[in-house]
Amino acid sequence: MASFLQSFVDPRKNWLAKQHMKTLSSRLRRYGLRYDDLYDPYYELDIKEALNRLPREIVDARHQRLKRAMDLSMKHEYLPDDLQAMQTPFRSYLQEMLALVKRESAEREALGALPLYQRTYP
Repeated sequence: MASFLQSFVDPRKNWLAKQHMKTLSSRLRRYGLRYDDLYDPYYELDIKEALNRLPREIVDARHQRLKRAMDLSMKHEYLPDDLQAMQTPFRSYLQEMLALVKRESAEREALGALPLYQRTYP
C-alpha cells in the first residue's frame, strides 16, 4: 500500500504529479523563491529550530528571497525572464537539518525526556 502511495506522488511515475511540480516550479520562479522558503517557523517549532541551526548566510539569503517576493507581489510584477531562468526552486537547504531536528525530538520522546521547546500561549 505504501509503495502505491509513493508511486502516486512521485513525479517520475505519475503524470499529474509531474504537472503539479512544473506548475509549482514556474510559480516559485516568478518570485525567485525556493520550496523550502514556504515553511513557516511560527507554524512548527521544529522548523524554527532547524532555521536557528543553519548558517547565518543561508538564513539571510532566505530572508532576502522572501522580502523580494513580497515586494514583487505588492507591485504586481514578476522577476525578469533572465533571472527566472537562473532560479532553482527545488534545491533544498532546510530538509536535511529539519530531518535531523525531527529525529532528535523523536529520540527524546522515545527516551521519555522533556522536549527542548514547548509552545506556550499567553
